[in-house]
Amino acid sequence: MQDWHGTTILSVRKNGKVIVIGDGQVSMGQTVMKPNARKVRQLHDGSVIGGFAGATADAFTLFERLEAKLERHNGQLMRAAVELAKDWRTDKYLRNLEAMMIVADKDVTLILTGNGDVLEPTQGIAAIGSGGNFALAASRALIEYEEDAEKLARKAMAIAAEVCIYTNDQVTTEILDSAT
Repeated sequence: MQDWHGTTILSVRKNGKVIVIGDGQVSMGQTVMKPNARKVRQLHDGSVIGGFAGATADAFTLFERLEAKLERHNGQLMRAAVELAKDWRTDKYLRNLEAMMIVADKDVTLILTGNGDVLEPTQGIAAIGSGGNFALAASRALIEYEEDAEKLARKAMAIAAEVCIYTNDQVTTEILDSAT
């Protein structure tokens, strides 16, 4: 089986905005299979935004489950995320899914993993995927110098795309007004 690579998802929360941005590259081995995949989307009527890294079908399954949890818990992202993480860790089918997610609403940004993790990042910056560490480092370096969350995220993603062979510059973004 080939390893699928090619995702960088970044979230930045600054000056009343939260952005989730993702590159579009999907690679299999040394081959770029698709340059413009959409790995970032809106959930719960646009009040939650999220991005995924990992197997696409698995991520869509997790997005659907999160959407159901958001409906059940009246859009409360933290509660929905914790419930999804519990299911993801304990359910025989779900625990085999290979993906990670970043989700955000106006109040909180979270990283969700199949280990049952629901992590709130420091400094309002979160990143996952093959180029996630590059985007995270670039964002942390830029946070004091760039006031606009979207510009900061785009600059960080451009840096990640220059360094990580599994990341490209064809990005998708979703933006929300935030409480912070």
